[in-house]
This record gives sequence, structure tokens and C-alpha cells, in this order.
Amino acid sequence: MAVILIDARHGLQTQTRRHARLVSLMGIRHVVLAINKMDLVRFDAQAFKSIQDDFCTFANNLRFETLTAVPLSALHGDNVTTRSPHTPWYSGPTLMGYLETVPIPTATDQRFVFPVQCVNRPHSDFRGFSGTVASGRVVVGSLVRITASGQTARVNRIVTTNGDAPEALAGNAITLVLDTEVDASRGDILASADAPLEMTDQFTATVIWMHEDAGMVGRSYELKLANQWAGASLTHIKHRLNVNTGAHESCQQLGLNDIAECNVALSRPLVFDAYTTSHTLGGFILVDRFSQATVAAGLITHSLRRAQNVHRQALSIARQDRERLNGHKGKVIWFTGLSGSGKSTIANALEKELHAQGKRTYILDGDNIRQGLNRDLGFTDADRVENIRRVAEVAKLMMDAGLIVMTAFISPFQAEREMARELIGVENFTEVFVDTPLLVCEQRDPKGLYKKARSGLIPNMTGINSPYELPTQPDVVINSTIIKPQDAVEQINRYLRGAPNKEDLKISNHIIVA
Repeated sequence: MAVILIDARHGLQTQTRRHARLVSLMGIRHVVLAINKMDLVRFDAQAFKSIQDDFCTFANNLRFETLTAVPLSALHGDNVTTRSPHTPWYSGPTLMGYLETVPIPTATDQRFVFPVQCVNRPHSDFRGFSGTVASGRVVVGSLVRITASGQTARVNRIVTTNGDAPEALAGNAITLVLDTEVDASRGDILASADAPLEMTDQFTATVIWMHEDAGMVGRSYELKLANQWAGASLTHIKHRLNVNTGAHESCQQLGLNDIAECNVALSRPLVFDAYTTSHTLGGFILVDRFSQATVAAGLITHSLRRAQNVHRQALSIARQDRERLNGHKGKVIWFTGLSGSGKSTIANALEKELHAQGKRTYILDGDNIRQGLNRDLGFTDADRVENIRRVAEVAKLMMDAGLIVMTAFISPFQAEREMARELIGVENFTEVFVDTPLLVCEQRDPKGLYKKARSGLIPNMTGINSPYELPTQPDVVINSTIIKPQDAVEQINRYLRGAPNKEDLKISNHIIVA
């Protein structure tokens, strides 16, 4: 049951409609329409009825089973706990009277679901799995399954704060002691062995965006589902919901308060269910990887079939075999910096040096990639995110082929550079920050881009009207104003042969924008 608050002076607002749609999406079917501040409209019965009728018309397709409107003045307590003498025309219940008597529907999911919160091992003779029963019932002797590993065991004891119990129901906080050792830890989900749960690494969900920073396809986030964590990204925004009309609208990124249907991909399979079946296994949040702020909440609709249909093919020749043939390890050297900083020049000089040493190399250059693979992308923030995601995937494949790959891209966002580092592997990834001041880059301006940006002809020029987030801990920092390309190559080579003290290379974290 949900209470939706409306200001009697203003009637239905966009926020009211958004709240109503969220309530419907969450499967809540009983709604109280609390029309407050009736004293400011002199307890006008027609004002109350007009708002009630408008809401009923709007909510006609939201699948509410009951809708109870109550005229209130919270300031004076009218119709909150006792009936108000100012509303003789109202014969319905008071707000508290309704809340105390409304029947609460019972849970329909009777499957046993137990997310492990922690492994309880106070001493060597005791090992239990602590958590709260999300749904269903478990008794001593029940055969349970650890979903991720598929291992099964019987419940030997159910330990509560009041001692052992013969059974536990949904909502009970317990510790389960099993009759055999199993591979389970925090984040695992236990279920009945005869009612196994499903896992997926791709699904469709309704996403509610709750942060001022835009939600972008391809950007990496952390996802929390029940007590499980995984890396996640939006792979496709199907449509955004117009909260006023219910229309499905096309969009490229998500803004604050947007509600949208999206495809989500995970870094590893998680136990899941549709939100309509299990709120515990169907509801999730997205967390920013740097600020740790919760940026979105989501309700899973269904798993994508491709999650079950696509499997990794085992190949006979591995990366180690290719590296042995090449005579060196594969690696990615990631150049980042403003346009005109000298990324491509230094990358080209480095490739010539490595090629002369007999190393197998390849440069992925920003301009070249945008003429082919990424020719469909522009320069909006969302397109820049997708640009770097694709490049990181290609660089990883080429590294797997045993090549030393150099990428020369502005790659302005810290989040995407960290995504590339994690995708490729920290041990395989060298970040080179070409730290050339904006003023120098503008003076060079080899492609005339800065001049056009200053004239307003380029709307998303990094450093002018689009931000560049400085690397926080690059592996190598090159100042191209005081060091020649060949000397920069030697500096990078020195790092590759044996890393220097990173404390000498650290710079502060801020944003360049003019």
C-alpha cells in the first residue's frame, strides 16, 4: 500500500504522476490519495473532487485495485486521526483509520530464498551462514542448494537469537548450519534443492535514474542485487517513459528522474528473478564506481535470451601460445590527453622504436578508428563513452593476439579509463598521460579544432566546452612542452622495463574546462 501526497492548491503535478507510475511499477495495488492543505482552499469539496477525478482518470491504466482519497490538513490534524468538522461532505475514513485497517496482501512467492549476509565462524567447531529469509520457509532437515556452485546440503540447525528453532519463515534473521562443508560466502543465495533459482548476466529492466550525472550506455557502474555485487553497464536504452502521458520516447542517455526500459549487462552471472515474482531477486541499485553514490534503482523484467544462448568458445591456441611465437607479452599502452597534446606523435615514435626491436605492435588512433569502426559516433558525452568502450574491447582482443597495442585517444572521462584498465587487466595496462597545457594545445591546434570551438562551430570540444578529467594515478606522465618525442619514448621504455616510483608521478584530481 502507498500514500501519494498532493497539495490541494496545485492539484496533479508532474511529480505526482511520476510517483503514481513508480508505485504501479513496484506492483503496489492499493493507494491512498492524501490531498493535503485543504485549509488553504477553505475545505472546498469541489476542489477535492476535481483532484480526485483527475487522478482517477490519469491512473486508469496503472492497475490500482483500490484508490482511497482523503481530504487533509496535516497542520491542524483534520482527518488525520479524527474526522474533521470542516469536511461534513466527506464520509470516508481518516488517514490513520484507513492505514490501521487496510488488509496487507501476503507474499505470493513461497520459494525458499536465503541471501547469505556473512559466514559465521566464531570458533573452529562452528560454521554457519547468517542472513534473513527473503521468502518461503526452511526447516531442519531441508535440502538446500547453493545456486552459484550447485552444491547441496541438508540443514542441520537453525540458530536464532533465542536459540535453535525447528523452522524459519520469511523475515526471520537466522544462521543456518549445514550437515556438510560447502563452498559458499557472502553474496551467495541458498534455495530449496527442488526449486533451483536461475542466473543471468544480461537482462531487461525498468531503470529509475536518481542522479544529476547522466546515465550513459557503455559506462561502467557497480550493481547490487540482493546481497550480490557485480560490474554492470547499460547496453541499450529502449525507451524513456513520459510520466505525464505514458508515451514511450526515444533517448540517448538518462537524466535525473527519468524512468526508462534498458538492457543491462553484468560482469558475471547473478541469481535473479523478475521483480513481479521476487522483490528481493528482482530489485537492484546502480552505484557510481568513484563517488559510491547510488545513481539508479531498477526492476528486472526478464532475462535476455542471448544470456543463455551465447557461450564462450574454447580455442586450441591461447594467448600464451601467441606470445611465445611473438617472443614478447601482449600489452596495452593507453595514451590520454587533450587534442593536440602529442598523443599520436609519441605513440607513433614508440611504435617505431618497438618495431625496430622486433616487437609486434599496432596503434589504435582516435581519428582512424572514427573513420571505420566508430564512424556512427559523434562527440556527445554518451558517444565518447561508447567510443572508448569499443576501443577497449578491440585493444583487449589485439592484446590477446599477442600484440603490443598503443591507443591514442583523448578518453576524457576517468570512469571509462578505469573501465578499460579493468577490462584489459591492471597487469597488462599502462596509462600514459600526455600532460600538455590547454594553452599550448590551442597554440599548436594542428587541425584547427580549437579555433572552430572558440568560434562556436564545435559544440563538444574537450577542454573548451566539454570537460577533461585528469588521471589520478597515471603510470607515466609526459610533458610534451619540455620533452621531445624520442625522450618520451625512452621514459616510457624505462617504465616498461622497470616501473619508477609512482609517488613522483601522482597529480591532483580535477577537471580541465575553459
